[in-house]
Amino acid sequence: MISFECDYNTGAHPEILKRFEETNLIPAQGYGEDPFTASAKNRIRQECACPDAQICFLMGGTQTNAVAISSMLSEHQGVICADTGHIGTHEAGAIEYTGHKVLSLPSKNGKLEPEPLIAMLSAFFADEHKEHMVYPGMVYVSFPTELGTLYSKAELEELADICHAHGLILYLDGARLGYGLMSPSCDLTLPDLARICDVFYIGGTKVGALCGEALVFTRKNMPAHFLGAIKRRGALAAKGRLLGVQFDTLFTDGLYYRIGKHAIDMAEELKRLLRVKGYRFYLESPTNQQFVILEDTRYRELSRSIGIDFWGKYDAEHTIVRFTTCWSTSREDLLALSALL
Repeated sequence: MISFECDYNTGAHPEILKRFEETNLIPAQGYGEDPFTASAKNRIRQECACPDAQICFLMGGTQTNAVAISSMLSEHQGVICADTGHIGTHEAGAIEYTGHKVLSLPSKNGKLEPEPLIAMLSAFFADEHKEHMVYPGMVYVSFPTELGTLYSKAELEELADICHAHGLILYLDGARLGYGLMSPSCDLTLPDLARICDVFYIGGTKVGALCGEALVFTRKNMPAHFLGAIKRRGALAAKGRLLGVQFDTLFTDGLYYRIGKHAIDMAEELKRLLRVKGYRFYLESPTNQQFVILEDTRYRELSRSIGIDFWGKYDAEHTIVRFTTCWSTSREDLLALSALL
């Protein structure tokens, strides 16, 4: 069965598997103290034009969000996000489990907007009873968003200005960052993100790696004893080389960007195909996630032969379905999909 269900249904890019084989028998120290991890960090610093960046590698996105957010916030603080934000909808309460409340705000097409954020912060800091409330300490955004939309550079800079004016941290979840950066609608680069954000992560799991995310602190602001914080939360990989080898490979010869561009090219072809077939889109996404409205009967029919993702009910008789492309999506997959559509 062909799969457009998500961008991590297949394993790792062949160049990563090849590098695993090449390095497999080379002894290396554990817990990220190996030469592959050191090389990966240096490559990421160069790509971000941020020579002082502090970088750690973790296994998955939820783990990275939970460790980063809980380590950077004080115990009385919470994190603000869009009401569609991943940490508030699809992480099973992982942030709340660390003792920090997720404070959600209305969003537009998956994006957090300045006006509701300013209104919330103004109301909070004017409240004489705020000591009895959860203090906002961080703003969380994702790029791309849960709905495959993108913040512009100006939009992200405006959010950063609001955060810094109120003493908040701006944290960007980059689980699908490679697809966002390579979208023709994107006007941001890794150096821009390093300049604008206080901390962000570069997603590997969904962008060609077997697993792994690179957490980047851009202001020499990594919490003290952060390695211990990772370990206390059960997130420290003994064989840290597993992550180092992958990110060293992803940032060699532009592989990360090539993977991103391939998935975007496939998504553009997918969009054209769906339009030609007369399918209706839930919204316009310039990234590798495409959301289509299907009649329920048609959704059930297609689900028997195609891997697609239920996103939610549109109305009593229609379902929102997500089609996703990735590093392994091929034109043969699209031809097979066309025949089924």
